[in-house]
Amino acid sequence: MSNATQLLRFITAGSVDDGKSTLIGRLLHDSKSIFEDQFSAISKTSAKRGMATVDFSLLTDGLQAEREQGITIDVAYRYFATPRRKFIIGDTPGHEQYTRNMVTAASTANLVIILVDARKGVLVQTRRHTYLASLVGIPHIVLAVNKMDMVDYSEARFTEICAEYLKFAAQLGLTDITCIPLSALVGDMLVERGDNLDWYQGTTLMNLLESIVIDYDVNTTGFRYPVQWVCRPQTEEHHDFRGFMGRIEAGEIAVGDEITVLPSGRTSRVKEIVTYDGKLQRAYAPQSVALTLKDEIDISRGDMFVRNDELPKVAKEFEAMLCWLSETPLDQNRKYLIKHTTRTAKCLFSGIAYRVDVNTLEQHAAAALNMNDIARVAMKVQQPLVFDSYTTDRATGSFIVIDEATNNTVAAGMIA
Repeated sequence: MSNATQLLRFITAGSVDDGKSTLIGRLLHDSKSIFEDQFSAISKTSAKRGMATVDFSLLTDGLQAEREQGITIDVAYRYFATPRRKFIIGDTPGHEQYTRNMVTAASTANLVIILVDARKGVLVQTRRHTYLASLVGIPHIVLAVNKMDMVDYSEARFTEICAEYLKFAAQLGLTDITCIPLSALVGDMLVERGDNLDWYQGTTLMNLLESIVIDYDVNTTGFRYPVQWVCRPQTEEHHDFRGFMGRIEAGEIAVGDEITVLPSGRTSRVKEIVTYDGKLQRAYAPQSVALTLKDEIDISRGDMFVRNDELPKVAKEFEAMLCWLSETPLDQNRKYLIKHTTRTAKCLFSGIAYRVDVNTLEQHAAAALNMNDIARVAMKVQQPLVFDSYTTDRATGSFIVIDEATNNTVAAGMIA
């Protein structure tokens, strides 16, 4: 897969006023990804506020409430592209009460940029967002030490902050970390290197975003294929066609390979791999394909194809890390719906092992969960789920919880 066709999803996170929105706005501007009228509009708004320079944060702080308060509340998504890669940016809130917003945005990200104000160093919010990034399994982390212009571009200050952060990240088992000094306001080390950081020999932020390898972010070892739809075309040409459509979430499959259908345990071999462009001999994650089998087996939406020698877990009970998203607290005495890959089933929360204080990482006993709480829970499901641990495969190790009465998504979980 070439970089030209790849899509990189990344988010920005950090403490309040670390300059996340300004950094994104500067990236969009310096990479020539905004229109003239957009730049003219934010220039006029900046002038009305009495600012000497253009406030690039206005490109992402789109909600009126955010503009009035000067903070980011919701996750603001922006899309742009360079000749080398396409990007989706999520500008996440810095306040603790918007933890659920960050978790939601981080769940699909390949990379997170954690900003630190060079004057303040590593703060509680920095540690909190790093923990959340590790919790949802973001593969690549960039520590962007921002506002270097406010500390006279001090190499010693940059080295001090990086050392403190890397020591904390090691406690969470994080290893893929790149530290970059920059000034989002001035533009140093974002797209261009600038004239003030000659002592830094590393890459610019944009060059890193364009070149970082994300091919290996997809699990290529264990074949996982949740069935999304059983295809039976009602046409004379394809009257005997029975294909199983879905997306390969992990691994690869070839014509003739033996597969096991879970949770039933029935086996068969792949007869054809069909796409809109024709038939394939082999397919890989994350391709969407239709598979036909050599045997007639009762298969429906929610079943999963796997290889015989790479079996996942099949169970009705498991433990998971859960982020509670709803304003209504968790009620352990009622049933909810769990949606895992393409299967939906009723579930119960059988226990709460502990709640995590996202500021200190301490574990506390909890009888209930409120909005933005993160906890380890035990769950029971009415129908068996086919899953891996979240650290092994994000697709088959994650789920959402739905309130039956309102149909609202009330929680997001990661199977331990």
